[in-house]
Amino acid sequence: MARIASQRHRFAIPQDVHYLNCAYMGPLSHEVSEAMVAGARAKEQPWNFRPADFFRITEDFRSRAAKLTEVDADCIAVVPSVSYGLAVAAANLPVARGQTIVTLGDQFPSNVYIWQEKAKHCGGDVIAVARASHDCWTEAVLDAIGADTAVVAVPHNHWADGRIVDLVRVGEKAREHGAALVLDLTQSLGAMPLDFAQVQPDFAVAACYKWLMGPYGVGMLYVAPKHHGGEPIEHNWINRAGSEDFARLVDYRDDFQPGARRFDMGEKSNAPLLMGAGAALDFLMEFGVEAIPEELGERTEELAREAGSLGLTSAPLGTRAPHFLSLGFPEGVPEGLTETLAERQVHVSLRGTSLRVTPHLYNTPADTQVLIETLRDCLG
Repeated sequence: MARIASQRHRFAIPQDVHYLNCAYMGPLSHEVSEAMVAGARAKEQPWNFRPADFFRITEDFRSRAAKLTEVDADCIAVVPSVSYGLAVAAANLPVARGQTIVTLGDQFPSNVYIWQEKAKHCGGDVIAVARASHDCWTEAVLDAIGADTAVVAVPHNHWADGRIVDLVRVGEKAREHGAALVLDLTQSLGAMPLDFAQVQPDFAVAACYKWLMGPYGVGMLYVAPKHHGGEPIEHNWINRAGSEDFARLVDYRDDFQPGARRFDMGEKSNAPLLMGAGAALDFLMEFGVEAIPEELGERTEELAREAGSLGLTSAPLGTRAPHFLSLGFPEGVPEGLTETLAERQVHVSLRGTSLRVTPHLYNTPADTQVLIETLRDCLG
C-alpha cells in the first residue's frame, strides 16, 4: 500500500512544534475549524436557521458517523461525552446481585466509575483484570468472563500502554455466557478499524476530540438494534416523535424518534460542534479507515526501531495498536526528561514509567528526528 504523505499543511502546527500526542488531543485541521466557524456564524442570523435545520445538521453528522463505522445510521446516537454514552449503556443493561462486570486494570476512569456505581446499586462486583507483562489484554479478559459475567466493558486498546483487546474473541465469549459487551473506542476509532458486525457490541461510544480529529464536547454512541426500545437517560423535546412540527410540540407524545435517536443528548443541534465533527470524519474517510492504521503503524514501527537502538523497549505491532507506541526505560525515566522535551517543543505523554508516543498524519520525519535526538541526549 502506498504511503500517505504528511498532511501538515492542513493543520496550524508550526514547523518547530513536534506534536506526537494525538492520544491526548487531536488538533483541528483548517477544514474542521472553518466548518465550526461556519456553524457558529449560522446563529448570527437566527431567522435563517429554520426548524428543519435542527434535524438536518444532526442527521448529516449521524450519516457520516454511520459511514465511518459501516453501521446503519439508525444505530448512532449523538452524545456529548463518553461518560454520557456509558451511562445510557448502564441504564439499559441488567446486573443481578453477585454478577460481575469485567474491565481492564488501570482502564480510563470514564469506563470504570459508571460500572462501580452500577455494581454498588445492584449488588454486583467489578473485576479489573491484570495482564501478563509482555502480553496484550485479550487472554486476561477472556479468563475473567464466565457464567456470572453480566457486562464486559473494555476498550479496543488500552489508553496508556496501547496494548490490544481482541474484541472479536471477547465478543464471542461474552455472548456464550449471555454477557453484554460495552466498548469505549475513544482511543481507537478512526485510527484502527473495527468490524461491528463481527464484534457485535451492545453499546460502543467514542468521543470525537482524539482520533476522530474533531472538537471537544461531542461523540457518537453505537446502540445495537435490540436496545433501540430502551430507556434514555434524559427526556428532551427533540427526541420525541413528531418534534419536527414546532407548532405541535405541546401535543405531548409517548413515542420517540426512530432507532438510537431516542438516546440523543438534549440540545444536540449544535451547529459548530456537529459541522466540525462531520468535517473531521470527512478528513479521515478521505484516506480510509484501513489506510490510516497502515500508515500510522509504519510510523510507530520506525520510531520503535530508532528508540530500540537507544535501549528503550516497546511492544510489537499486533500486541500494541498500530497508532500507539509506549516506550519503556529499563534504567528508569531519565532525570529532566519531561523538561527537556518541553524545551525542544516535543509533545508526548509520560504515563507511569513509559513514554506514550502517538503520531498522526500531520507529523513529519523531522518530528521523529527531534524526538529521537532528545531521547539520545537525555539517555546520554
